[in-house]
Amino acid sequence: MAVLLGCIADDFTGGTDLAGMLVKAGMRTVQMIGVPQEAIGDDVDAVVIALKSRTTPAEDAVAESLAALHCLQQADCRQFYFKYCSTFDSTEKGNIGPVAEALMKALGSGFTIACPAFPVNGRTIYKGHLFVGDLLLSDSGMRHHPLTPMSDASLVRVLQSQIKGKVGLAEHSTVLRGEEAVRTRFKALEAEGCNFAVVDALSNDDLMTIGAACADMPLVTAGSGIALGLPQNFRRAGLLADDLVADALPPTGGLRAVISGSCSIATQGQVAAMRAVHPAFHVDPFDLASGTDVVGAALEWAAGRVKNEPVLFYATATPEAVKAVQVQLGAEKAGCLVEEALAAIAVGLVGMGVGQLIVAGGETSGAVVKALGISGLRIGPEIDPGVPWTVGITKETSERPLALALKSGNFGTPDFFLKAWSKLAS
Repeated sequence: MAVLLGCIADDFTGGTDLAGMLVKAGMRTVQMIGVPQEAIGDDVDAVVIALKSRTTPAEDAVAESLAALHCLQQADCRQFYFKYCSTFDSTEKGNIGPVAEALMKALGSGFTIACPAFPVNGRTIYKGHLFVGDLLLSDSGMRHHPLTPMSDASLVRVLQSQIKGKVGLAEHSTVLRGEEAVRTRFKALEAEGCNFAVVDALSNDDLMTIGAACADMPLVTAGSGIALGLPQNFRRAGLLADDLVADALPPTGGLRAVISGSCSIATQGQVAAMRAVHPAFHVDPFDLASGTDVVGAALEWAAGRVKNEPVLFYATATPEAVKAVQVQLGAEKAGCLVEEALAAIAVGLVGMGVGQLIVAGGETSGAVVKALGISGLRIGPEIDPGVPWTVGITKETSERPLALALKSGNFGTPDFFLKAWSKLAS
């Protein structure tokens, strides 16, 4: 059977977020880390190819995304999905627009949506403006993000600046009138020469409506929220059965650890909560830059502790602290030093017997899965909205599966690190 939905995500945690939503909606889903070199199996309903293209040069992001699309086309996917962050961030130039336009051209499509809304995590769109909780995106913490600052909340304006085509708006009043009204608005915008429709969404019901209206679109571009509404399209077409065990994972065991590289406000709170009750080791970028064997020290520290309780390794800091490091070391060098160190610590921990590992931050997650030789992820039960447990897929067989939770920096409740273990089968 052909894969129903083929997805391209612009970072690893975003891919996991999307895959988790699809599993929650009853689609058996596998996430591939990077463009797979082997054929995609036919025992799944959806495939998510997770790239690391959010902050790369736009031309590189386009090329990698087109390679992922080709792979998904080879699997005979019926519909395609380009997933970006619910805060619509990439580079100042913007990778979202160029990638979306390139995918549309490759698929021969002239119209799609742009909808990063994810209401359960506080991302809503009204009058084309993106809100984070009660704040406009431009008034939120994203305005000062050290890598992808977002100073404009108007998605129409932001996307229009990134593309050659034209952007229109489907307002919330239209969404409230239902699927057919949304379809009609799409047709009207397309007749006006628009290639993208930014779509308002304030609730999960809105996402279901929008998803239904996208049933015949070759390409959907969105955050993970729209994934709520797409599986039902396949059910109505008789292509997807109700699957109550879509999130089943093999039992995992082993020791427990957390690795955190994100500097988001949400992750800062999660790190503070875990530090209050479990041992924690701070990975200092200045120590790394000086040549200190931080990885060796971290693993030596862990050896006497991880057998007794979960341990935390973190480079998480405030945006101000991150900027200070970037000024002295350079943004790229500082990021690489931290990612490489955290990834090496992860490898050492798995060698010690860690079998249940939480990783916070998209860039950090990418570095960790690469270092561990993981080529894909089987998606399991949800911990918090947008963050599932997974089991790593490697070329080498192992007697004990490795459970991984790859968390976007912005996601999760303050007690995320503390409660995650209870979601796994023993």
